[in-house]
Amino acid sequence: MNTVLVSAFWPQKSQSLIFKVGFVLVGSLLLAVSSKIQVPFWPIPMTMQTFVVLVIGMAFGPGLGLATVGLYLVEGAFGLPVFAGTPEKGLGLAYMVGPTGGYLAGFVVATMLVGTLAARRWDRHPMTTAAAMLVGMVAIYALGAAWLATFIGIEKALQFGVVPFLLADALKILLATALMPLAWKAVRGFRGDDHVR
Repeated sequence: MNTVLVSAFWPQKSQSLIFKVGFVLVGSLLLAVSSKIQVPFWPIPMTMQTFVVLVIGMAFGPGLGLATVGLYLVEGAFGLPVFAGTPEKGLGLAYMVGPTGGYLAGFVVATMLVGTLAARRWDRHPMTTAAAMLVGMVAIYALGAAWLATFIGIEKALQFGVVPFLLADALKILLATALMPLAWKAVRGFRGDDHVR
């Protein structure tokens, strides 16, 4: 396994508990904010939440990424309005087991998958970054649509829970594909090539 982005940037501090708690708190806040901001798009407005989930997984790695998404879900379970559509569509565990609950579970799996691939250096090159992000996005769609299908059937789950989001999520993958290798280039410039593996 190799270093992920945040620990490469601050190698001396990355093992500090304060460092880890700080990143987990900031990451959970970013997830909450990203669920609320809607960007005009066709066929439906998009949030940047799946982008933030995947970037957190890639930048933080599987352990810190999982802790971040886990804290976000705990916040939501305790009734904080951190999820998309809350509080209007409900709060707490009732929301989490509702039609969109599978996507929340997908966030966990996607973070682990993308974080593990990032720790294997998939985030250093545009092609492998795109592949890792695609793996994560497929996990989110698969769990989200499977759970939604228990409410409305598989055909409608695909029609309403996958197809409208494909174009927006493809753009998010392209954005991440450009962002992550550039972030690594910035880290190498900041720390020097000999410090970053």
